[in-house]
Amino acid sequence: MKKPVTRNTAPKAGASSALMVLTGLFFFAGLSRIGLGVAEVIAAENATPPVQATATQEAAPPDPGDLFQSLRAREARLQQMEERLDQRAEDLRQAESDIRQQLEQLALAEERLLQTLALTESAAEDDVARLTAVYEHMKPQQAAELFGQMDVQFAAGFFARLRPDFAGAVMAALDPMTAYAISAVLAGRNANAPQN
Repeated sequence: MKKPVTRNTAPKAGASSALMVLTGLFFFAGLSRIGLGVAEVIAAENATPPVQATATQEAAPPDPGDLFQSLRAREARLQQMEERLDQRAEDLRQAESDIRQQLEQLALAEERLLQTLALTESAAEDDVARLTAVYEHMKPQQAAELFGQMDVQFAAGFFARLRPDFAGAVMAALDPMTAYAISAVLAGRNANAPQN
């Protein structure tokens, strides 16, 4: 009888060592991959945090320093506006004072003008009264010659001041047309006066 052939299932020494080497290589490759992954995780944790979304930044409260600077700038603008208003008020007060002084000066000038006019009128009245007295001391014929040369309106002004008896004698000595014109002017002066 034949001997059954038995296979030798024991690995050969060379094949088992190659298997061991391959297993070791796979093991070290896995470890290196695990090590690299751990290194990336550690590096990511130590890195600066990523920038957050813009909405989160907008929701952040304002910087107190910026707010303070804004308030200081606004206070400076308000201070400038207040100074300009104060200057305008001072200018208005000064203008009002100047106008008041000018009004006082105008009132004084008006008073002096009225006094001057009163003196002028008084002097003119005195001159006319004196001239009327001169005419009244003349002879009626001589006065009639002078009144005949005068403008009718001017002569009528003197006739209104003459004494009635002397005025009548001068009228009688005047040319009838001149005497009539002077009489018409004298009568017309009071024609438009209100009657009682």
